[in-house]
Amino acid sequence: MGMSLLPEQRVLTTLHTVALAVQALVRTGVPAAQVLEGSGIDEADLASPARLVSHAQELRVLANAYGYSRDAALGLSLGKGMHVSAYGILGYTMLASRTLGEALQLAVAHPALLGTYFQLSLQTVGDEVRLSADGYRYAPEMTVFNTELCLASLLTVVQDLLGEAVRPRRLLLGYRSPLHAASYGEKLGCPVEFAAGSNALCFNPALLDRPLRLADPVSHQQGLQQCLQLEAQFYSRQDLCELIRQQLASDLCHCTSLERVAARLHRSARTLRRHLQQLNTSFQLLLDEVRYDKARQLLIHTDLPIYLIAEQLGYSETASFRHAFQRWSGLAPSNFRR
Repeated sequence: MGMSLLPEQRVLTTLHTVALAVQALVRTGVPAAQVLEGSGIDEADLASPARLVSHAQELRVLANAYGYSRDAALGLSLGKGMHVSAYGILGYTMLASRTLGEALQLAVAHPALLGTYFQLSLQTVGDEVRLSADGYRYAPEMTVFNTELCLASLLTVVQDLLGEAVRPRRLLLGYRSPLHAASYGEKLGCPVEFAAGSNALCFNPALLDRPLRLADPVSHQQGLQQCLQLEAQFYSRQDLCELIRQQLASDLCHCTSLERVAARLHRSARTLRRHLQQLNTSFQLLLDEVRYDKARQLLIHTDLPIYLIAEQLGYSETASFRHAFQRWSGLAPSNFRR
């Protein structure tokens, strides 16, 4: 297979987060060159907004910014400055959506255009709607910073879309309370629960039906077409396997066939199958890989019964999951758990 790239070297994104981080630090007296050090991006690049960089380059800049910053809650501060217009055509298509719910679904469906390191989802849990950001698998020492950046920027987007400073009911965070925990309440204006098992902004479900003031069906349709074209550009220069893995990981229950994944990626199943053959792999191998990965996470980090894990992985029979897991790991799921 040769040298396989880390996911953060494959995924491309626009320069807007990098530019924002550089501006924020320059304001506090840190030279731009220091913030960009080692990233392969130079100051002149910041003036060419169409340039794409890899997530690895962006992560390097964010790590530098965090290192030089005197603000422990830098992730929250930067996130609050990321307005909906920072997301280019995706942002404008969101603004032209009919309702807040439709706009957020659009963001969840196009993570590459958001440039996020997380798998986003929008779910109703009990009497609240959760906009969740999970599945972070980049630089572990930047987990807190990147989670803050992600959730604070999503909240800013929600407020921009509704044109008012709505507050979430609460914010859930998967990690333990950091030393700067007090900044969360101050900056986001809502109660925060740490060590909550996932990262999510929780809202009143009625908000999703709120009509957006700038809604425009024609612009929305045109914007959607452009989003798909742009996303294809990001991905034509990126590993197809990674793209399929992302689709699988975000929805294993519905992505159990190549045809379904192809439809979501707006490609034909035949083309997809051919590309996978050229890469010496197959849809089944990728599906197994993602299922095995998720099975291990669920077995280690949750107390879910085996039949529910099987269901979450898209198996209709628990027995099929047990056989598959035994094949992957040499252990029965219940033994792996011990």
